[in-house]
Amino acid sequence: MPLVNTQRFTFPETVPLTQWDNGSIRVGGTRVTLDTVIARFQVGDTPEEIQSGFPSLTLEQVDATIDWYLNHKAEADEYLQEGRREAEKILQRLESTPEYQAHRALLYRRIAERRKTKQVTNT
Repeated sequence: MPLVNTQRFTFPETVPLTQWDNGSIRVGGTRVTLDTVIARFQVGDTPEEIQSGFPSLTLEQVDATIDWYLNHKAEADEYLQEGRREAEKILQRLESTPEYQAHRALLYRRIAERRKTKQVTNT
């Protein structure tokens, strides 16, 4: 099930943001989300560092996206928080399935076996 954000935005032509049908906001004609750009900005990345990590974006798009975010912080933060809540619900639903739990147990067993094997070969 895709994330569906119920909050709707209208962006001026000077802002390179587009809201898709599922509610996600993308930068320019790319698949890079507002969430991604702002998360990188919030951890201290410069616009140049963000652009470098996403070559499909121009520096102007990154700057305009950050500028829009800073000028619409309350509504943007509400949108971002709604997305995080929805993602958490999906993760909880996924982690509660028997298939997920069985696969996770298998992975943990394999990790433990590898560690044992490494310990034996290192001694």
